[in-house]
Amino acid sequence: MSTPHNEAQTGDIAKIVLMPGDPLRAKLIAETYLEEAVCYNTVRNMLGYTGNYKGKRISVQSSGMGVPSMGIYSMELYRDYDVDTIIRVGSAGAISDSLSMGDVVIGMGLCTDSAYVSQYDLPGTYTPVADFGLVKLASEIMEERGVSYQTGVILTSDLFYTDEKDAVAKWKKMNVLCVEMESLALYCNAVRLGKKALTMLTISDLPLRGEAMGADERRTSFTVMLEAALRLAEKADV
Repeated sequence: MSTPHNEAQTGDIAKIVLMPGDPLRAKLIAETYLEEAVCYNTVRNMLGYTGNYKGKRISVQSSGMGVPSMGIYSMELYRDYDVDTIIRVGSAGAISDSLSMGDVVIGMGLCTDSAYVSQYDLPGTYTPVADFGLVKLASEIMEERGVSYQTGVILTSDLFYTDEKDAVAKWKKMNVLCVEMESLALYCNAVRLGKKALTMLTISDLPLRGEAMGADERRTSFTVMLEAALRLAEKADV
């Protein structure tokens, strides 16, 4: 059954999905790592592929940029295609001084400036968190590989450009590790639908120091994170 945003049919998508924002990164992952990869979606150029990784069926689906786009694509994967687990693989800007370019961050919990949670009409403030089993397994994989990583709280922001110069820096006092633009919708949708989610990020920007990777480097230099995420997908109980 297709949706307005995805032409995949029932059974085309695996139970576990790696989800980069960039469609070309999805294509790169599929062509580099998956055997017998088949493209199941080209609608709006939000490319999606299913193939085999070391004998396990895995899909890769691009989400686009920002909370609204992630909200659409993750909701449809969970609800309409019965996906069990989504692992977001993306880039982030460091907030903590302890992070360097290329470091990996596992998003255990979230804070945000987005209004996405308001749809649930809750009588307080909700803090989305990742699936603990995925956090634990991802951390073990990073330890095994000797990779520089941190696990903790990340910021999902609706604003890439903002009038307030110090907006990102203000989160540093609460030990927020980094900022990205999608995970809030992913974690909320997962919890609401009884599914699993995790975000793994590579630091591509140091906004408080004025440093950033170029567009091509962002797409191609995340090998350490991607291979750890694929290992996670392989080992996850799905």
